[in-house]
Amino acid sequence: MEHSHFPVFPPNGSTWSTGQNPSEAAQGCPLGPLPVIYYSVLLCLGLPANILTVVILSQLVLRRQKSSYNYLLALAAADILVLFLIVFVDFILEDFILAAPLPPSLNNAVQVLEFSSIHTSIWITVPLTIDRYIAVCHPLRYHTVSYPARTRRVIFAVYVGCLVSAAPYYWWPEFWHSLPGLGKEGDKRTVAQHVLVWAHCATVYLLPCTVFFSLNAVIVRKLRRRRSCFRLRGYSTGKTTAILLAITSIFAVLWAPRTLVILYHFYSSPPASQTASRLLHVLTDLANMLALLNTGINFFLYCFISKRFRSMAANVLRALVHCRKQPPPFYASHNFSITSSPWISPANSHCIKMLVYQYDKNGKPICISS
Repeated sequence: MEHSHFPVFPPNGSTWSTGQNPSEAAQGCPLGPLPVIYYSVLLCLGLPANILTVVILSQLVLRRQKSSYNYLLALAAADILVLFLIVFVDFILEDFILAAPLPPSLNNAVQVLEFSSIHTSIWITVPLTIDRYIAVCHPLRYHTVSYPARTRRVIFAVYVGCLVSAAPYYWWPEFWHSLPGLGKEGDKRTVAQHVLVWAHCATVYLLPCTVFFSLNAVIVRKLRRRRSCFRLRGYSTGKTTAILLAITSIFAVLWAPRTLVILYHFYSSPPASQTASRLLHVLTDLANMLALLNTGINFFLYCFISKRFRSMAANVLRALVHCRKQPPPFYASHNFSITSSPWISPANSHCIKMLVYQYDKNGKPICISS
């Protein structure tokens, strides 16, 4: 992720900065110590929260073979990578602790890993959205389409695809330095620059939001349409679906400023004054802060929505404080289960025996009862 803040400590001359002059950097960050305080708090809260999320979701995956839990587990792992690579290595370690850039080759390699983690954190939510769409809109086909073995393959494909898609961003620092008004070549906008900046904006925001908004709109419309005419005793709209709607909505809000700032930075004329330049740096700082906040709040979101998640989080924390072992998990690999579609509640599951399925040791349904 590109840097834009003035260093609180002596300027490090990092290739990630947006090319501020030494005289500008020497004046200090307009936000003062706010960036280092913000990123330190985000790391200290977000990293343990995501690790705790991984522990809880791992238990849920073992207890209940639900594809959505695997996607949420992969999302938490990707958020841990974002917090470590970007918040710790990029902002805190390189800018505020070492106050010096990493070696160029290492810096660019870390840059690729950072963009890969960002892409993974965003795009792992796309198959989760598709999974919930099938569960809500096509419940009878859900377990023939979405099952743990296929889910693991999809997650692996997303991680590999995001790593491959991040390879062009090895040259992102050069691109950022060559923005208009920021370097000797700043007056020229090459085709490669246009492609890179639009590919970045499309990959991290435009395309995912298109999928989220289109499928979520269908899900919400389906829920509203069937709530009255298909309401069953004990009916629930599904906590996983509610979590999905909350995750995607928060993502759209928090990442919008960063996307707008990047496009404005690319197409606007160079700042006419030092005050305007510093204002642009401040806006970019704030946009980055909001975007990275998205990686640290999912745990609290899950606790707010899901009573089961709150209860398991409390149990894990109590076991950690009292140094007790957790009870052995219940493995669901060979047990029967009912579809996770929100239209089927446990109170009415006896009416739909045709939807009972069984998993083999690889998490794939091997038979469906009639």
